[in-house]
This record gives sequence, C-alpha cells and structure tokens, in this order.
Amino acid sequence: MAGTTATRTPRPTPDDTSKSRRGLAARVSLGRVFAPVPSEFLLITSTALLLTVFGLVMVLSATSATATAAGEPPYEAMIKQGVFAVIGVPLMFVASRFPISFWKRMAWPSLILATLFQLLVFVPGLGVEAHGNRNWVQIAGFQFQPAEFLKLTLALWLGYVLFRKQTLLASWKHVAIPIVPVSFLVILTVLVGGDLGTAMVLVLIVLGALFFSGVKLRIFLVPLILGVILVAVYAITSPNRMARIMSLFNENCLDDYLTSCYQPLHGMWALASGGIFGLGLGNSREKYDWLPAAANDYIFAIVGEELGLIGCVVVLALFALFAVGAFHVIRKTNDPFVRIVSGGITVWIVGQALINVGVVLRVFPVLGVPLPFMSQGGTSLLSVLVACGVLLSFARSLPVPRTPSAPRASTRSRAKIAE
Repeated sequence: MAGTTATRTPRPTPDDTSKSRRGLAARVSLGRVFAPVPSEFLLITSTALLLTVFGLVMVLSATSATATAAGEPPYEAMIKQGVFAVIGVPLMFVASRFPISFWKRMAWPSLILATLFQLLVFVPGLGVEAHGNRNWVQIAGFQFQPAEFLKLTLALWLGYVLFRKQTLLASWKHVAIPIVPVSFLVILTVLVGGDLGTAMVLVLIVLGALFFSGVKLRIFLVPLILGVILVAVYAITSPNRMARIMSLFNENCLDDYLTSCYQPLHGMWALASGGIFGLGLGNSREKYDWLPAAANDYIFAIVGEELGLIGCVVVLALFALFAVGAFHVIRKTNDPFVRIVSGGITVWIVGQALINVGVVLRVFPVLGVPLPFMSQGGTSLLSVLVACGVLLSFARSLPVPRTPSAPRASTRSRAKIAE
C-alpha cells in the first residue's frame, strides 16, 4: 500500500546461529545433569552416605580415648578416615556417571591391576604384616589393603565373562573356564597372606555372580562345594584359626578367657551392657583397651554399647534399605551384565555386614572382616563407596516408567478453541 513502509526482519548472522546452538547445547547438558533419577538411585545414595557419616562418628568415639591415653591427638583416626570419605564420596558420584560400556571395558584391566597391587604385599619393604596376616602395603606413609579392591574388580570381571557366555552357561565346561582358575588364583593371593575372612568374601562374590547369572543348580553346587572345601582345609591347617572356631562350641568360654575367648567375650559384654538405649555416645567402657579392634572389626559392639539396641537396629535397617535398593536394580534391569555385577556387589556388601555382625554376636568365629562403611579402614571405605558408584551407574540405566499422557484434543475441539 502507498504511504506505508515495509519492515524487513534481519536474517540471523552465523554468530547468532552458533550462539543459539551453544545455548541449546548448554540447556540439553543441564537437562541431563538435573534429570530425574530412579528411586533406587536415591535409596542407595542416602543409605551409603548415612552409614559413612555414622561410621565416622563411631570411629571417633571408639578411638579418641585410647589415643588421648597414648598421648596422641584424639581426632587423628577420625581425620584419616574422613580423608578417605572425602575422596570416596566424590568418586562414588563420578563413577555413577560412567556408562555400562565403560565398566565392561574395564573388567579385565581392573582385575589385572588389582591382582598386581595385591602381589605388592609380598615385596620386602612394601608389605606389612600384622597379627599373622600379610595383607597391607605401606606407600608414602599411607597403609593400604589391596585385597579390598579385588572385591569390586572380581565382581566386574565375573559379570563381563558370564555376560559374554550367556548362551553357553548350560555347559559346565564354559562355566568353569575361565571362572574357576582365574578366581582361584585371585583368592590364592589373599590366602597366602593369611587373610581367611577376605578370601571367604571373595568366594561369596563368585557364588553370588554365578547365582545371578542363572546357571543351573547342579553346576552352581560344584564351585560351592569347592569353596567350602578350600576354606575348611585352610582353617584346619592353622592351629590359631581352629582354636577360634572351636571356641564357638565352648560352653564355658571363661576357661579360655585369656586366649581364644578374650575378644568374643568382651564383644558380647559390650552389647549386653548397652541394653536398649545404650550408655550414651562416647561412654563406652570396652573401648578403653579392653576390646581389641574396637574401631575395626568390633565397631558394631561399640554401637551396641553406646547406642544400645536402638542403635544396632538403625544400622541393620540402613543395610536392609541398601539391600532393597540394590535388589531392585537386579530385578528391574534387562542387561545380564548389570544383573550379575549388581548381584556380586550386593552379596559382597550385605553378606560382609552380616558376617561382621555374626562375629560380634558370637555366631561366627573371629574372621577379621570389617563392617562396610563403618569400620576404621580407609581402603575398605574407598572400595565400598566406588562399588556404590557402580551400582548408581547401573541404576541410571534402569527403564523409567512413562507417565500417562493427556489425551489429545480432537480437531473440532481445537477449532472451537481457535475461534
């Protein structure tokens, strides 16, 4: 029309287009970071963090008195444990971001590296022996227990091998090779060092992986029997271990109070003196050098003495919730690799917790197995937190249920709305 001027919309320049693309990419990246996660992810994360914090408090309570009496800083043990917690918690969340393909690629290399690390305990000048066991390495002033890393790497390796052989697991030959020889060599590196408790946990991981891989029961029984025979032979050949085992059947354990019954009795007395509500946080009597390994293998006894039955129930409930979240990952996944590795990790953490509690309750002999998340020991805490990161990575891959979408409006309805 005359008298009017047409306005032209300026075309976007290449710089504007690239900026908009970068903005879109940033929004997509932020959307992935803050995307909703499955309930299993939240359950495993919350229980792992709560148990870790609970463990730090109990380590401080169990070590501060003896450290002060020895003229050492009362917070030193808790600070060392806290350093590994500060390292392990971020590693847990970093591990949760890796895809499943990454863990499959790392199965063989991680097991080889962890086994070589375990062999360092036999190197003079690096290996450290304590209480008849040679399973620690001293590097740059820090003491590590390499066998703890074998637990996670063995679970990953078993999951990858059994995943690759899914169609061949009906044959015992394909199940046995390479599962039996490789697992035997890995466990043997721990047994030679004298750590029967860790070796039993590794056997549990192998059995758990075989169970969740779906092998036939008759094939599953063979490695089970071999594992029981191996542990029995190793226990019988050691007079010290046989004495600890036989102490379970001693009706009057007070007769051997100064020998094999000393630690189990003080653990039971700690639980008994706690009652229902406990003596109060920090008020344990057994931690004053009466109970050996009060901050390590017998941390559950200190929990029972200071926080009573209620504190013990809280700890057991947290492990139960952790197991629920992990078993939901096993049940919901469609990937055999995820199911097998998750099963091995769950059997390791939950099974080790039950063994530790059973030792304190004098159901099992003293095995030197720490309570996951809570016992003093930086390597144990670090390996368990990284294993939780693997579970969280698997939880992210679970199929998310779709919410029912609202029915679309008909063409006539849209026309009325437009009018």
